[in-house]
Amino acid sequence: MTVEILVPDLPESVADATVATWHKQPGDVVARDEVIVEIETDKVVLEVPAPEEGILEAILEQEGATVLSKQLLARLKPGAVAGEPTQDSTAATEPSPDKRHKAVLTEETNDALSPAVRRLLAEHSLEASQVKGSGVGGRITREDVEAYLAANKTQPEVEQTAIAAPVAARSEKRVPMTRLRKRIAERLLEAKNSTAMLTTFNEVNMKPIMELRKQYQDLFEKKHGIRLGFMSFYVKAVTEALKRYPEVNASLDGDDIVYHNFFDISIAVSTPRGLVTPVLRDSDTLGLAQIEKGIKDLAEKGRDGKLTVDELIGGNFTITNGGVFGSLMSTPIINPPQAAILGMHKIQERAMVVDGQIEILPMMYLALSYDHRLIDGRESVGFLVTVKELLEDPARLLLDV
Repeated sequence: MTVEILVPDLPESVADATVATWHKQPGDVVARDEVIVEIETDKVVLEVPAPEEGILEAILEQEGATVLSKQLLARLKPGAVAGEPTQDSTAATEPSPDKRHKAVLTEETNDALSPAVRRLLAEHSLEASQVKGSGVGGRITREDVEAYLAANKTQPEVEQTAIAAPVAARSEKRVPMTRLRKRIAERLLEAKNSTAMLTTFNEVNMKPIMELRKQYQDLFEKKHGIRLGFMSFYVKAVTEALKRYPEVNASLDGDDIVYHNFFDISIAVSTPRGLVTPVLRDSDTLGLAQIEKGIKDLAEKGRDGKLTVDELIGGNFTITNGGVFGSLMSTPIINPPQAAILGMHKIQERAMVVDGQIEILPMMYLALSYDHRLIDGRESVGFLVTVKELLEDPARLLLDV
């Protein structure tokens, strides 16, 4: 008797998936609820655990294969012990040396690598055996890989320098795009080709918020257990501006305009797999501490590849903060079917004229990209000015004025 390992139920918005990584090979012993394989969709990575303890008899869909919901992936012989021969495993094709090495490597690490760790290892052409894991059971974490890279970065490349040839050796590496990267490319083209996108700019004096953070940072962190950042102020200001300009919180559905009476804000998060926009629900009901905790939770899940489909769908408006990477100015692209996206940028001291006097102030550019089919210049400029005024006088966020 064998147990079938099937592709999990895929959300309605996901047509198919790709087999990303097999953590076990035919003949390997697996424990109940141990992750056997990871399935990658254009939104999230799904882990498929073993329903029972036993031996993996056969793999029917190899890495890179496209699969559908409930499709058969592998067969498991329940209750089998190590070393017991199975019918399918003996009949299956002998694994290649690379596959055998991968199986041994997986056994040595004693745990499955997370998608973020595997991506980081692949980007730097590292083997898991080179990195010493500090996690539970010797599991390799992202911090372990980064520490290994930092430790080896300082070592001089003696061999390459000593054997320098007249013509430097050149090489290239070709890797297939992940499903998420493909989906990002499709969405970018869709936004460019299906919207009448324009961008309007403004700038904001961040001194009031910076002074407010400096004054209450320690007290805020002591009470709520999280640092007070800028994003909570951005979300609060955007939410209030959306209330005043409902067109910016709307979307187009064919010939209809859909006005949303709720405020779900998408927050752009950079992950090892690409840019994702998890959604912070009902931002109008959240305080600054709840917003900070929500954003931190979504960012950590994004980096670890643990975001669910429900956390990625929906959203009426997007905030992207390129300033964390040093961007001074950009024109963000709309995230369809949303009608607008706000880009925040690097805070930089500049000479500004205030009441006839020159002052050095921490300034930040704001960029609002919007779909001109739905939002006119009056609404787009008014929305951005509202965000600017609320950020320059954060007390108005509390007084609702």
